[in-house]
Amino acid sequence: MQHLVTGPDTGIRPVSARSALVRILIAADSPTMTSRQICASTTAVGYPESTVRVAVSRMVAAGELRRENRAYTLAPGLRARRVELAAPPERPWDGEWEQVVVTAGGRPAAERATLRTTLLGLRLSELREGVWMRPANLERVWPAALDDVAIRLRTCPVDDPARLAARLWSLADWSARGHALLEAIETPDPTAKFAAVCAGLDHLTTDPVLPVDLRPAGWPSADLRAVTAGYLAWFATLSRESAPS
Repeated sequence: MQHLVTGPDTGIRPVSARSALVRILIAADSPTMTSRQICASTTAVGYPESTVRVAVSRMVAAGELRRENRAYTLAPGLRARRVELAAPPERPWDGEWEQVVVTAGGRPAAERATLRTTLLGLRLSELREGVWMRPANLERVWPAALDDVAIRLRTCPVDDPARLAARLWSLADWSARGHALLEAIETPDPTAKFAAVCAGLDHLTTDPVLPVDLRPAGWPSADLRAVTAGYLAWFATLSRESAPS
């Protein structure tokens, strides 16, 4: 069973019961929840208990949930999504840019796709084939495996950094969708709000996290992050309230 909220320019997709469970367990204080906690959380956003039970059984069979002592624990690989949803730590920007040049050629399509996903996760954008860039304003760990396929460089400040940022990212489109999601999250319908929050969290994983000087006016990332964080905090409270005494 899937739930869908519709609206202009939101691009909100259906949220399956399985995806809802993953989101809920990520938001909770612990990746382990009882059946009672899971049912309380999912029914609060409109998922029938029977649908949730089927999703739980399938996730256990697939190894995505581990059942022990009448509780369910999210698999480590899915737990990693919590890190992905966090805002990358920033540092003062001195005008320099990061540049990553892919040096390994002739790789299988699957490896190229994995590398692309990794670079996007590092909030880089492809200027042209094999050349990725971003302002050097983020603090993050560089995966050691990337040293075998790419080299990292630092470039001096450019004459028009705002123009380069606009070339690397579709900033107007990102901003417009962010504002549309903020509006969609205001709905009083709990199921529609949940779907909108999920879409907002996904949208934030594509935030270029630009230095303040390069962000267009009205950039919605801070508001969207605050609203979704507040919603996740409410979900964590909900799971605590339904915990066995």
